[in-house]
Amino acid sequence: MTTVVQLVPTSGRDDERCVAPGHCVLRVDDLRKSFSKGLPPWRRRVEVLRGASLMVCSGELVDQAVADLLAELSFGRYRRYRVEELSGGTRQKLNLALALMHEPKLLLLDEPYSGFDWETYLRFWEMAERRRADGMGILIVSHFLSERDRLDRVYELKGGKAVAR
Repeated sequence: MTTVVQLVPTSGRDDERCVAPGHCVLRVDDLRKSFSKGLPPWRRRVEVLRGASLMVCSGELVDQAVADLLAELSFGRYRRYRVEELSGGTRQKLNLALALMHEPKLLLLDEPYSGFDWETYLRFWEMAERRRADGMGILIVSHFLSERDRLDRVYELKGGKAVAR
């Protein structure tokens, strides 16, 4: 088995292989991994990686979750924008995408849909419902109570304490 993992200092450049040209911070070439399965004499080797190579450049974000969230939030056209160039609602989409990227068991959101347009607002609730159905716990802090029927439980702050309504 041959495994080559190379951490390249940020002063190194490999622009021709980077999607977004910049400094290479991680390069993995020809990564191979296998494991044994079964009992002798039927034991066999199972290859799970057969020469995988990848590169991560400074300022680059890499995992399938990014592509999925860009599509789910109709956010793809903003992929190459800097944060300071985004509108308030689009920054909220970015914050939501960042919070969801690692598929947490518990998601804490403070006024998550402020600044969303109507379509994104409806998509937010669809996304929340799908994730709730998959077992994700979601706590939404909001002063809007119009969405009470979408929630399993509502708490109100009274005298510094959370009181179930």
